[in-house]
Amino acid sequence: MRTILNIIWVIFAGLGLWLGYMLAGILLCIPIVTIPWAIASFRIAGYAIWPFGREVVAKPTSGVGSAIGNVIWVVLAGWWLAIGHIVSGVALCITIIGIPMGIADFKLIPVSLMPLGKEIVSTRTGAFAQR
Repeated sequence: MRTILNIIWVIFAGLGLWLGYMLAGILLCIPIVTIPWAIASFRIAGYAIWPFGREVVAKPTSGVGSAIGNVIWVVLAGWWLAIGHIVSGVALCITIIGIPMGIADFKLIPVSLMPLGKEIVSTRTGAFAQR
């Protein structure tokens, strides 16, 4: 079921969101100082294109640096990406079939605003789980 949802997600929202995160990451690579935010943007781009079966959790080792970095991130790129999630989430929720994907899109808003200090982990368990 996750694979089917992910395929539908890529078609209707994932590709556009992935392009947004990739563009933000490329633009943040231009000034050398903002490369840590670019790396976070690329990491979230991978999650934004294939979100079902994974989740975002807080890193226990993150500290004040990530909190300050998140404030800078919101100013540089976070609010643009959050607006993209809101627009695509509302568009997905118009149809009954798109409601689960719209909800997943709304769940991506907090990580689009504060990506530093977060980690993307698999929700799968069992013998074939990816680690």
